[in-house]
Amino acid sequence: MKYKAVSAEEAVKVIKDGDRVHLSSVAVTPRILLDAMVNRGRKKEIKNVTIQHIHTEGTACYADPEFEGIFQLESFFVGGNVRKQTQAGYADYIPVFLSETQKLIRQGYLNVNVVMIQVSPPDKHGFVSLGTSVDATLAAIETADTVIAQVNKYVPRAWGDAMINIKDIDVFVEKDIPLHVHNNAPISAVEQAIGKNVAGLIEDGACLQMGIGGIPNAVLAELTNHKNLGVHTEMFSDGLLPLVESGVVNGKAKQIDKGKIVASFLMGSQALYDFIDDNPMVAMMDVSHTNGIHVIRKNHKVTAINSALSIDITGQVCADSIGTTFYSGVGGQIDFIRGAGHSEGGKPIIAMPSVTSRGISKITPTLIEGAGVVTTRANMHWFVTEFGAVNLYGKTLQEKARLIISIAHPDHRESLDKAAFDRFGPHYHYVRG
Repeated sequence: MKYKAVSAEEAVKVIKDGDRVHLSSVAVTPRILLDAMVNRGRKKEIKNVTIQHIHTEGTACYADPEFEGIFQLESFFVGGNVRKQTQAGYADYIPVFLSETQKLIRQGYLNVNVVMIQVSPPDKHGFVSLGTSVDATLAAIETADTVIAQVNKYVPRAWGDAMINIKDIDVFVEKDIPLHVHNNAPISAVEQAIGKNVAGLIEDGACLQMGIGGIPNAVLAELTNHKNLGVHTEMFSDGLLPLVESGVVNGKAKQIDKGKIVASFLMGSQALYDFIDDNPMVAMMDVSHTNGIHVIRKNHKVTAINSALSIDITGQVCADSIGTTFYSGVGGQIDFIRGAGHSEGGKPIIAMPSVTSRGISKITPTLIEGAGVVTTRANMHWFVTEFGAVNLYGKTLQEKARLIISIAHPDHRESLDKAAFDRFGPHYHYVRG
């Protein structure tokens, strides 16, 4: 299918003063389009341009102080490449459940003027693929005034909602650049212990949600003897591949999207991108489908594994800030905590190390001042550290405190126990027995 391509410099000339520009995320961050836009900013050719995205890879100089008045970043997630700028106030953050990022766009809360994406080359029917990230980008494509696409042979031809027609694209740029890859770090002893504790909660036939990093990889490494696992998640990475190859993950027990691995974005090695290329087993879907509670709950035994920055002794979970300092984002944690909680036989899990790398307890008497609650104490079910797993659902405040403290680091249990006694009074120790 033919189309006319222009240079990146020519393509970004459609961006006007005051526009809102949406960028596709993670591995398919449209670097050459982004760089061309930044160059226009350096030349003072545009001003007051708002940039939005979930998370981009590579440098994010558009959020730097030098571009104040030229670009304003409003991200849905505070990634590592924009963390310092956001904490300093030069960039901003929109707290939103990942499931609703598309709603902000589709319902006009955020009016997207230009969307910049990467796509695979078109097939004979005129369809290209968004590859490794659909997320809220599909909503931006549907509503934007102008869609600019970098056609890149390295973008895998993913199925599902990732497939769009070239008629939905206004401006084409051709540039073949390998996608950003992320190689997993070795699993630590603490992560391995957490992985074993979480794996002990996962039943045969469960439908998994997990993210990227040491704990998800540690969990997946412990599932080699499980049977008929399914996947319905916002994202996945390389740790899943051995389980697919061995047949442990086959999706046979799923009630919806049976036999398919469902995700909205992913990040990993070239082997991961090769795995999803033209693979009908993988459905890359709009975030309203992957993260919609009404969709998640349809599968049985949904086991949702999420992490946190800290938790207090009543079960309040902070996952986006350290005090008043924003560190990440709300993301899809509540989407899946709620979805798994409503699933027949579902298990929402918060898993994290008991202490920081400096030995400071991540379990605290109260959340530190300014810390935001992402998962409330009423949402909490399973809590897991390297020292065990406890179910907090339906427990009283004092029972929650005792259970949480029981899997805190031994060095901190006494002080936490004293804090609980001071908070709840002498009855706390009497009931504990």
